Amino acid sequence: MNYKNILQMDEQIFNINNAEICTESFGRETDIPILLIMGASASMLWWDDEFCSRLAEQDRFVIRYDNRDTGRSTCYKPGSPGYNLTDMVDDARGVLDSYSIAKANIVGMSLGGMLAQVFALRYPENASTITMIASSVFGPDNPELPQAGPKIVNYYLGGNKLDWNDRDLVIQYIADGWRLLAGSRHPFNEKLVLRLANEEVERSKNLLSSFNHSRLKGGEEYFGRIHEINIPSLIIHGTEDPVIPYAHGVALRNEIPGSKLITLERCGHEINYFDYDHIVNQIVLHTQIN
Repeated sequence: MNYKNILQMDEQIFNINNAEICTESFGRETDIPILLIMGASASMLWWDDEFCSRLAEQDRFVIRYDNRDTGRSTCYKPGSPGYNLTDMVDDARGVLDSYSIAKANIVGMSLGGMLAQVFALRYPENASTITMIASSVFGPDNPELPQAGPKIVNYYLGGNKLDWNDRDLVIQYIADGWRLLAGSRHPFNEKLVLRLANEEVERSKNLLSSFNHSRLKGGEEYFGRIHEINIPSLIIHGTEDPVIPYAHGVALRNEIPGSKLITLERCGHEINYFDYDHIVNQIVLHTQIN
C-alpha cells in the first residue's frame, strides 16, 4: 500500500505558550488521539509520513509537531534558547488544547520520551498512556548507566566545523548522523533518510538553532519522581542504541510501576523503516487501554 499522504491533513501553526508551534495531523478527529513528540534537534518529519499513516489506518488520530527550534516552529538565537524543558512540556499540552483534545496518548522518542514522562506527572489528567522510544529516566545523569560513546559525541562536536551554508554537505551530515545511530539488524534505508534530511533542510527556519536542545534546563522539580507515574507506560528500546544504551530502557521499566518493556534486538537509536509495523502494532495495543 502507498501510505504517502493517506489521511494527511494540512500543516497548522498555532500560537502556544508565547511561541509559534507547527503541527500536522493524520486521520479522523473522532479516532483515539496520539500525540507524537520527537527527540532533540529533530523536527516532526522524523515521525515519517508512512509511520504516521500506518498509525492512522489503525483508527488513531495522529498529531506530530515541530518542537521549538526545529522545523517551522519558533526558533531562537543559536546558543540562547529562550525557554526551558518545562516550556516544551507545556507546548505539548498546548497542541492538544489547539485540537480541542482533553486527553491523549503521548508517544515520545529520545528527549521526547523524557518530555512524555514529565507530561504524565505535570498533566496526568490529560494523558491516557505514555510510550517512550529509545529514551531514559528523566533526571540528572545516572553514573551507573552507560553513556553515549566517544564516536557519537565526536561526530556531533564535528558539526561545529561544518559549513552550514553548503546545503548538500549539511544534508549528507544529517543522513550520516542517522546512519551512525542505526543498529545492525536491518539495512540502513539511505534513500528514505536522505529524503527526510533534504526536507529537513528545506523547511527549517534555522538548523543551527536546533542544537539549543543540548543546552536545555528546567524540570528539576520532577527529578526523582518518575516512580509516581500511574498511567499505563510502554517502553520500546533497541539493544544496540549507541546514544541511550539499552540499560536505560531497563532502568525506565524498573522505575515506572507496571510499565512494559519491548526489546528491539540489534536495533539502534532509531525508528527503523523495517520496524514500523512492529512498533505501530505495539503502540496500537497499548493505546487500546484508552
